[in-house]
Amino acid sequence: MSGLPISESSVFTPHQSGHLPPVQQCAQQQSPYHAATYGSVPVTPVNAFAPPLPPLNTSASQSPAGDSRTYTPDGERAKPKQKRNKPTLSCEECVERKTKCDRGRPGCLACIKRQSTCKYTHVANLIADASQKDGGADRQRHMVKPPPAKIRKLTGSFDGSSSSPSSASGIKQVRTDLFSKFHHRSPRETSVGFGSPFLQSQVPFSKQTPSNIFGIGSSHPFTNYWTCQGGLPEVLAVLPSKQQADILIAKYFECVAPVYPFLHRRTFYVAYERFWQLPEKERETADADLIALHFALYAMGTQFMQFPAYDAKSSSAEFLASAANQALRIYSYLNRSSLRALGAQILLCYFLMNDNHASDAYAWSGIIVRQAYALRLHRDPDIILPNISPVEKHTRRRFWQAILHQDTFLTVLLKLPPTATHSDVSIDSLANETEAEAQDSTRYTGSSARIENLMSISVIAPPQEVPKQPEPHILPHQRITEDVDKADVLYVKSLWRLALKVQENLCSPVSLSIPIAKNPRAKTTLVNSFREIWKNAPSFLTTSDYETLRQMAQNSGRAVRQNLFFTSNYYHCLMIIQAFEDAETGVELNFRGALEAAHEAIWTYFKLNDFFGGDAGVWWVFQHRAFEEALTMTDLLATLQASEQNSRDPLYTKCKEAVRQMIDLLQRQGGSQEMNKHRHGALLAAYEHVAI
Repeated sequence: MSGLPISESSVFTPHQSGHLPPVQQCAQQQSPYHAATYGSVPVTPVNAFAPPLPPLNTSASQSPAGDSRTYTPDGERAKPKQKRNKPTLSCEECVERKTKCDRGRPGCLACIKRQSTCKYTHVANLIADASQKDGGADRQRHMVKPPPAKIRKLTGSFDGSSSSPSSASGIKQVRTDLFSKFHHRSPRETSVGFGSPFLQSQVPFSKQTPSNIFGIGSSHPFTNYWTCQGGLPEVLAVLPSKQQADILIAKYFECVAPVYPFLHRRTFYVAYERFWQLPEKERETADADLIALHFALYAMGTQFMQFPAYDAKSSSAEFLASAANQALRIYSYLNRSSLRALGAQILLCYFLMNDNHASDAYAWSGIIVRQAYALRLHRDPDIILPNISPVEKHTRRRFWQAILHQDTFLTVLLKLPPTATHSDVSIDSLANETEAEAQDSTRYTGSSARIENLMSISVIAPPQEVPKQPEPHILPHQRITEDVDKADVLYVKSLWRLALKVQENLCSPVSLSIPIAKNPRAKTTLVNSFREIWKNAPSFLTTSDYETLRQMAQNSGRAVRQNLFFTSNYYHCLMIIQAFEDAETGVELNFRGALEAAHEAIWTYFKLNDFFGGDAGVWWVFQHRAFEEALTMTDLLATLQASEQNSRDPLYTKCKEAVRQMIDLLQRQGGSQEMNKHRHGALLAAYEHVAI
């Protein structure tokens, strides 16, 4: 793959010859890299593997007296065989090979796998065109069609009675109208069941269309560009140049690593530089999990690059994510796992969220948690693996924290039960990266990561250790300073404590429709426990002054990103608690407390957009939290009567301005992102009910 200019705006310009293949051409031709690299591959017909047919018994079918006409075994004359009058709709290649054809356009799946030319007769094309005009195109190959949308407009509250938005049930009325207009279902179908309209369980998180995870012709980021015979060399054939790779890796460590610092930077760079020093032919012998991790970092880095158009960036990033997924499949990631493979999957999960596939990300995160359990990352390495190196112990703890954080805060947004719930890893056992390196005399070997397959003989008879290799030269930016390392540990520990609190007190109760607090005292205690986490967090994570953070962003973007992500997660969860109410147990809504928490949370998103504009347009979790916070403020403000006192209240005024700012921001970010357009419409419709 030839090198491209290394400016940010030109990295991975899609649909150019020799670079990324157009998605539209993948189903029409061979793999764009396979034929050029490996030549044509002979394909044995499917019927060649069929068992031989038994010899025919011709005695009964022969006519008496040498008559050419056919007779039945009873001697009666059989009806002459009529010529087939039904037109053939399969492609010519499948008809000739006598194989099953799915009749896909522009090429059937069988021809794509055989890498043969797929042609249809003129009659077959005419029938296919006619069926498309008549609605037959709905049955496309490998596509799931959504059910017909039936918009139901409700005119009453949940119990069918009419009420004013200014009353308590009027809050539910606003949500009913909004939900029925944009989500095509009644709030009764998805209500958490204990009376609070502010927990956001009825709010559509995005307007997604069903899509495949794998398969030719799908719009999913894991579109199958790959052949069955290509293997790892086919994936390596689409590697970017070293200059491009360095840019994307640097962008990852600038934008993603500060928020999710689970990769050991120096260990990664040792393996990374050693791989690029290999001759091109020897790279084919590299571990597939290493290649998957590289492509996952390239895909995440591409999402944060500046491109002239959103579609260009999206197609480039999705192609790299598809390469990472293909490397994982070659590695057999469902059968075995390693820290490298797990790291690639964690990043691909965030990639799916940012690419508006939150449901797919949730399914993928379930695989991640199961494999983390299989690798025993949930166990304290000092107990189960006391003899491994300090760096590996450090890395295992960081990986478990990253998986716990991803699982917890994704389930908060989707209102689904958490799965990373069983662990004995202590928060206080997390050490600094530089301290672990100082204690480790075996680091930077660059050997393959520890692999776990519970059904493999390697568990009983572990393979011999790989001999150490000399460490390549590491540049200063590829190391982490001691001050940054200490700040990362404080950030990770604070998020870890918050995640455990959220998992127990929010994720599990909401997913089971259990009240968050059983009585007013329990709610007060829960709020105080969350505030204790905020109080014990380091000062650089709790600073909220705009000018202070702006100056910090000019010097250390890493610390500011960590501040904004921690603050957003904390105040979003506090907003949910303050907005909870339950009339049966006497738990009341904290009106002003919920507004204050929602305003603090949404302002972290505004700060992220002001300081790092590209980041705000990428992170799905941050965008969706801000949307829910704006919608909660809108619902609360809609219950207020229009009066001079309410109009002059400073809290109500700044919350209303924040909602208006969020509406404008979603409109500017809309572009080709359908979810932003949907959020903008939902928030704008809810804002119309605000009377103050």
